[in-house]
Amino acid sequence: MQPGYGQDPYGQQQQPQQQPQYGQPYGQQPQPYGQPYGGGGGQPPAQIDNNMTMSIISIFLFWPTAIPAIINASKVNPALQAGDYATAQQAATESKKWSKISLIVGIVSWSLSILGCICYFVAFASMLSSTSSY
Repeated sequence: MQPGYGQDPYGQQQQPQQQPQYGQPYGQQPQPYGQPYGGGGGQPPAQIDNNMTMSIISIFLFWPTAIPAIINASKVNPALQAGDYATAQQAATESKKWSKISLIVGIVSWSLSILGCICYFVAFASMLSSTSSY
């Protein structure tokens, strides 16, 4: 005996399933216009600054810590394009941290170097002025 419409082979009544609308994933309710699937409907965060400019400037002051800053800054835009805002924000934060470290260490080391050069030339000039010529 062949099962009729709406019955399975075991004789139980089946509920008719609602057909999805065009472009609608099967088994989901239609979403209001402008909201993405997945329910959240959240907007992406404001533009995340990748800190690339500060990272490039910091490479001239202290390159060992500027390299991780540049690497992290280069990860921000691809993460934003992929829609991974958490990773983009984390990479931007790391880039900013490494850039600040590089700027601080670079400015302090360059200042100490310039101060050392000035002290050396002052000491050299005072040594030359204290010697008399015959």
